[in-house]
This record gives sequence, C-alpha cells and structure tokens, in this order.
Amino acid sequence: MSAKCQSCGMPLSRDPLGGGAEADGSRSRTYCSHCYDNGAFRAPDASFAEFQAHCIEMLVAKRVPRPLAWLMTRGMQRLDRWRGD
Repeated sequence: MSAKCQSCGMPLSRDPLGGGAEADGSRSRTYCSHCYDNGAFRAPDASFAEFQAHCIEMLVAKRVPRPLAWLMTRGMQRLDRWRGD
C-alpha cells in the first residue's frame, strides 16, 4: 500500500513534486505538495468541511464526476491533519 497525504488522502506516489516541501527544502513524507509547502499547510485556517469542498472542486476540475469526487474525499476526516477537527 502506498503512502498517502495525511491532509487530502492523495497517494504521494501521484504527487508531481514528490511531496510537500519542508521549511528546509526537503520533501515531506507526510503531506503532498497541493496541501503543504515551506513547512506549513497551504490553507492553515480551513475547516475540514471547507477543505473537503475545496478538494472536491479540484477533482471536478480534473473531470472527476462530483459523486465520485465526494466518495474519494469522504475518508479524509480520519487522516492525521483532521483528527479531532
């Protein structure tokens, strides 16, 4: 099983940059480049619901049908970033 982003759930093997960037420039093994850059989340103040909606819209923009996009994001709340949110 491939590692996945602990913010959005995308398999890190599908990240075009190979993961988000840490503050020291190294690649994150926890978060993808869509969610994390320079050692911080790209949307630090987003609630889970806001971020899930954002991810659905990004998937729809890539021609994923909306119901499938929702299915792809429904497990996000179990990821490390969202536990307790």
